[in-house]
Amino acid sequence: MVAEPGHLYGVGVGPGDPGLITLRAASLIATADVVAYHRAAHRESTARAIAAQHLRDDVLEEPLVYPVTTGTTDHPGGYYGALSDFYDECAQRFREHLSAGRSVVCLAEGDPLFYGSFMYVHDLLREEFPAEVVPGITAMSAATAAVGSGLSRHEDTVTVLPGTLPVPELARRLADTDAAVIMKLGRTFEGVREALRQAGLLERAVYVEHASRPGERVVPVAEVDAETVPYMSIVVVPGEDKRADSAGRAADASRPGAHTAYENDCGAMEPTIGTVHVVGLGPGPDAWLSPEAQEVLGRVDHVVGYAPYVARVPQRVGLTRHASGNTVEVDRGRLALDLALTGDDVAVVSGGDAGVFGMAAAVFEAAEDELYAGVPVQVIPGITAAHAASARAGALLGADHALISLSDRLKPWEVLLDRLTSAVRADLAVALYNPRSRSRPHQLGQALDAVREVAPADRVVVVARNVGRDGEELRVTTLGELDPESVDMSCLVVIGASSTRVTPGGRVWTPRWVD
Repeated sequence: MVAEPGHLYGVGVGPGDPGLITLRAASLIATADVVAYHRAAHRESTARAIAAQHLRDDVLEEPLVYPVTTGTTDHPGGYYGALSDFYDECAQRFREHLSAGRSVVCLAEGDPLFYGSFMYVHDLLREEFPAEVVPGITAMSAATAAVGSGLSRHEDTVTVLPGTLPVPELARRLADTDAAVIMKLGRTFEGVREALRQAGLLERAVYVEHASRPGERVVPVAEVDAETVPYMSIVVVPGEDKRADSAGRAADASRPGAHTAYENDCGAMEPTIGTVHVVGLGPGPDAWLSPEAQEVLGRVDHVVGYAPYVARVPQRVGLTRHASGNTVEVDRGRLALDLALTGDDVAVVSGGDAGVFGMAAAVFEAAEDELYAGVPVQVIPGITAAHAASARAGALLGADHALISLSDRLKPWEVLLDRLTSAVRADLAVALYNPRSRSRPHQLGQALDAVREVAPADRVVVVARNVGRDGEELRVTTLGELDPESVDMSCLVVIGASSTRVTPGGRVWTPRWVD
């Protein structure tokens, strides 16, 4: 493989051992007109050192010195603004060489597109010049080899995480995966160690420094002096080996339904049964979570729920997370009840109020199985999206009102329309949950057409988006003016009663009386 004139190459040189450079990478480095490499101002380029034996004596070298690494910057755009300008400068230097017909090889430690600086220059130039990326062995792979334990087995999920994440977020993501690799350490190391402790993974975590290089160091994370940790070090959390042991028993005896031989054969001890707590998390802000809900979430052994809701529960030591996709509510309920049968306390989480289009009904549906007759189920209330939206508007639901879901997944569309029009005909304010989704793009329009047959076009309508969260928006319109295309699943649509009023200041309220 020979570097061609006017071509740009991003070449991965591997994690450190020159013997791990690929044959393709070595050939391109040896034949390039220009070899570029990124480096910090205070030290030489590691990538160049790895590739040094392949550089020709007459090759043009382009050192690309970062304007900032771990220090501070007075750039008006901050750290990322300074780096953006730097990558523009790098691209211009490459552009001049490429336009002159020179081949340019940019060296990248590890792999060019895996946390590599080359990718930003590649983004700027790949439409202008022929560009090729030559993959390299990642530092992650070298660190895993140094640990010498299988990183992932069977259907294990592996998550690669930057140590720069906030500790609560890092702990949550660690708890949600089977195996993990954490990069970008240095000053972040103590926070990484705390996140591992909160996720219950500290004992499995291994620290690797200088993987594949002289001075390679592999020690348990718990034993590392945080003051000695360089930025380019790695933590590896291997997945657990769940293979059956020699007796044919599952390695993880803590799974739901597992019991000791003494419990099964002797029956001398009554098994302890845990409680299933169905918890409403509210529409979004932590401030809207009730003290009772916080107390329950702070002591249960498991949290079960739709992944975005599970993500809202802070990780801590002793908490096991069970996140799943949408539309499997009853399965989640059964899982929670199974866990309770083993003696553990479980929280099943819902957005808003768990008893309003939430998980409470699904848990009770699952609990109708006589297998779960002895499992206590407690429902912890939460602020509903409808009442949060009403409060943001003013007092939109200040009188009699109805809450209706426009999802027809569990009820016929004809039944849904009949309930909706009956509520509007009865002059109730109506909050519409699940108004419009990708799988149901036309139903909101059909529902509004039905409502317009029983209510005037000037009926007040409020569309509330992301109530209590980033991007919150409250729009006051009318039944005749509402465009269904402006609504999605992040919205709640509230159709006012005939008495619903809008103040000069834009507040919306429904009187308590009926004329």
